[in-house]
Amino acid sequence: MPDGFDPAHAARQLEEGSPFPRGATYTGRGVNFALFSAHATKVEVCIFDAQGETEIARIALPEYTDEVWHGFIPGLGPGTRYGYRVHGPHAPDAGHRFNPNKLVLDPYARAHVGELRWGPELFGYTLGHADADLSFDERDSAALMPKCVVVDSRFVWQQTDAVRVPWDRTVLYETHVRGYTRRHPQVPEELRGTFAGLASDAVVDYLKHLGVTSIELLPIQTFVDQSSLLDKGLRNYWGYDTLGFFAADPRYFHEPRIDEFKGMVDRFHAAGLEVILDVVYNHTPEGNELGPTLSFKGIDNASYYRLMPEQPRYYINDTGTGNTVNLSHPRVLQMVTDSLRYWATEMRVDGFRFDLATILAREPHGFDESGGFLDSCRQDPVLSSVKLIAEPWDCGPGGYQVGGFPPGWAEWNDRFRDCVRAYWKGDAGQVPELAARLTASGDHFNKRGRRPWASVNLVTAHDGFTLADLVSYNERHNEANGEDNRDGHGDNRSWNCGVEGPTDDPAILELRARQQRNLLATLLLSQGTPMLLAGDEFGRSQLGNNNAYCQDNEISWVDWEARGAAGLALAEFTRRLIRVRQALPVLRRGRFLTGEWNEALGVKDLTWLAPDGSEMSPGHWNDPHLRCFGMLIDGRAQATGIVRPASDATLLLLFNSWHEPVEFTLPTVPGASVWTRLIDSAEPVRDALSEHVSGERLALPGRALQLLALEARGAAAKVFEGVARTLTTG
Repeated sequence: MPDGFDPAHAARQLEEGSPFPRGATYTGRGVNFALFSAHATKVEVCIFDAQGETEIARIALPEYTDEVWHGFIPGLGPGTRYGYRVHGPHAPDAGHRFNPNKLVLDPYARAHVGELRWGPELFGYTLGHADADLSFDERDSAALMPKCVVVDSRFVWQQTDAVRVPWDRTVLYETHVRGYTRRHPQVPEELRGTFAGLASDAVVDYLKHLGVTSIELLPIQTFVDQSSLLDKGLRNYWGYDTLGFFAADPRYFHEPRIDEFKGMVDRFHAAGLEVILDVVYNHTPEGNELGPTLSFKGIDNASYYRLMPEQPRYYINDTGTGNTVNLSHPRVLQMVTDSLRYWATEMRVDGFRFDLATILAREPHGFDESGGFLDSCRQDPVLSSVKLIAEPWDCGPGGYQVGGFPPGWAEWNDRFRDCVRAYWKGDAGQVPELAARLTASGDHFNKRGRRPWASVNLVTAHDGFTLADLVSYNERHNEANGEDNRDGHGDNRSWNCGVEGPTDDPAILELRARQQRNLLATLLLSQGTPMLLAGDEFGRSQLGNNNAYCQDNEISWVDWEARGAAGLALAEFTRRLIRVRQALPVLRRGRFLTGEWNEALGVKDLTWLAPDGSEMSPGHWNDPHLRCFGMLIDGRAQATGIVRPASDATLLLLFNSWHEPVEFTLPTVPGASVWTRLIDSAEPVRDALSEHVSGERLALPGRALQLLALEARGAAAKVFEGVARTLTTG
């Protein structure tokens, strides 16, 4: 707040202001405030001192236009701490929960200061009262609330061009701002766990060297720590409880300026890396009728939340968290799309991953791929040009919608995750489904002109085991979460390779390392868009915790110094896989591989092979004991809508999840006969590429994957020769 600000003078100089834009907007001579509320009777903006502790002015917004309360206060400037008090009917049975004793946060606030401190004053009703939520609490909550901050959005960007990595070249890398650098020895200690730390040269150089293209950050918008976690000495580490959709959480700043976030994005863009935000627009931390009043509930509960049609006292809980944001309301939908455009334009992020995205597409009649939110994104010139990734499920009716989102969207594919895990675990009968998953799950996505990239393939993510734990634990070990190990997934399709948890047995350690290589190779050599979980490339463990949402400590933080020789070797193997993927367009085709005969070109794009080299028959597909098969991708097959042969490499992927070696007869392809082995998960370190001829019976090791290229010579040979020497043990 500017020195010399006089609240009384400001009240006398108050102007009508404008209903647009929403939020608190600094103009150079003052601040315009605009807040939507369809049912409020009065809105007061409360101005606080520089520490955000003492309320020094309370000014009623003078105008109400199109359900937006607004006013302009001269003399205010960047740094002003503020909040709202909203008056209106207290009628919980009608869905209205106004209580001006409760300071509420501006939904459009660009920054916050201070932490939420839990206490009974935060609740609009009196705790312990019979039919508690029907009562009215008169205590002031301001002392326990964070405050909104007016910001100056000016920033000098060094990178003027947007980074738009083509979908077919995209390799997603999911990570956490705090956990990724909290233990990083090359990041200055004071920057660890912050946006500035993530933008450090050590991190950016590592990511570039690894070869990933797009950094997907777990939620960074302002969120809260639930009181139940704080009581147990835990925190909301993942951040899936957003309270401020326009502001980055203060805990991730080294210095409390939004410039730090912009600087991080600028640094990533300078390196050619995209920034994707995981966003949570489906619920808020205000919970159900027994939850606190922090923002939306006190501004216009009946508009912002989906309420039970016949009993609006109660909330529809499709999210499992107590409430569901009402995107069927045009102003709420506008708030969400305004938020997305803000991050895409003002903050220059390159895309979004939407938590429980099915909820965003659910109208009162159910999931609707032509619903308001999805239609808004599809027609918006800004949002339709960035990456949009759905988590296509929730716990509501009709909540599982993998493949159900419209063109332009990519989707997390849990079917890929589950099937690939089960296959390498050794489960029977997995080959038919695995074939569909390796080809970008065309059974779900090959429609309406959608492309293979629509399938975001993953083996692990923040929610569940890490890759190392997937091959080291049969059971979850979530005791540290304080829920008697009842939380987290029970069906992990994991295998500990013989011993639960850490071991010194060299045979088990080698098997675990091979299984990790098998899973990584399957992920990065499949059609579709691969997503890596940060640290999986070098075997990061969470000690068997598959639900570390509340572990802001060494369980979740990436331990860079514990990698060792095995971890470094796995990272180099991962890097090699990414280089091979990027070097060979046939591994990231823009058209679905179908196995259909192309009469004009005289080729099939895809052939499935039995170990004897013959094309797989119904007998093979129906054999539940089949563990070994081949996937032949013909590089001559049509690659675009134009009917002409491509000139890509012809590749052969060999899979063997059986514990014993299997002899595989290499197929004969007209016009060439020499196969060059590029990847071998059983022998990841090779001094030279080995060559084999068509018809040769190749000994495929047990539990192994191999990639071979036909006639990998000429210009392509330079790529292969470089790739072959990237893997080291140190």
